[in-house]
Amino acid sequence: MGSRLHKRHLEDVQRVLSVARESLNVLQEQVAVWNDALDDARIRALVSETPLQAHEYDELSRHVAAANAEMKRRAQEVKELTAARDELLRNWTPKDDHG
Repeated sequence: MGSRLHKRHLEDVQRVLSVARESLNVLQEQVAVWNDALDDARIRALVSETPLQAHEYDELSRHVAAANAEMKRRAQEVKELTAARDELLRNWTPKDDHG
């Protein structure tokens, strides 16, 4: 791969990696809030012993489980992009960048 093409590919991977990291960080913050809400819903369901509270807890629990699965997927994506970027950096020789 030519040096310019290699550099462009490296820049593209870095750009995607930055977006993926930001997306993961936002999701992690949201999941932390949802986990707190889930704890509150669990306590309300235990204390009230009503079907409505139990249903709300179950619904939120499924939502948090899906968010946790998405968070794991995004973390894996960041890991793979980081590995790809590192491999590109190892193989990059910038000597041809100026001509």
